[in-house]
Amino acid sequence: MTDGPPTDQFRSVSRRISIGASFVVAALVVIIDQLSKTWAVNALSDGHAIHLVWTLQFNLTYNSGMAFSQGTGFGPVIGALAVVVVVGLVVSLRRVSDNLTRLATGLIIGGALGNILDRLLRGDGWLHGSVIDFIDLQWWPVFNVADMCVIVGAIMMVFGVSRSQRKNQADLLP
Repeated sequence: MTDGPPTDQFRSVSRRISIGASFVVAALVVIIDQLSKTWAVNALSDGHAIHLVWTLQFNLTYNSGMAFSQGTGFGPVIGALAVVVVVGLVVSLRRVSDNLTRLATGLIIGGALGNILDRLLRGDGWLHGSVIDFIDLQWWPVFNVADMCVIVGAIMMVFGVSRSQRKNQADLLP
C-alpha cells in the first residue's frame, strides 16, 4: 500500500461498499416498516387508538390510494409507478457520488418497497392491497414508517444533490 491518493481499484471498492450501504438502509427500512405495520394490525384492529403525547396517537387506517388518500382505487397504477421509481433509483445509485444522497436514496427505496409490499400482500389481487397507516397526528393525514422514510429521504436528497452541485461549481471556478 502507498500513502498516496487512493487507486481507481480502491475507489471502485469504496463505491460498491457505499452502494451496498444504500441497500442495507433500504432493507432495514422495509423490515422496520413491516414489523411496525404488523404490530399496528395486531394491536389496533379492534378500532381503538393509543394516545401517546399531545395530538400523537396510533390509529389504524388503510389507504388504497396514494399520499393524503388521493387516488383511491388506483392502487395498481400507483404500485406500478412506485416499482418504476424504485428501479430508477437503483439504477441511479451508480452515478451518485456523495454519501448523503446514497443514504437518502436507500431511505426512499426502502420506504417505497415497504408500501409496495402492502399493496402486494395485503389485498385481493396484484397490487390491489391497501397500505397500512397508523401514525396519526390528528392534524395531518395518517402515515407510516415507510412514508416518513420517503419524505426524510427526499429532503436529504435535495440537500445532497444541491451540495454536490455547489461543490462541482466551486471546483470549476479558478
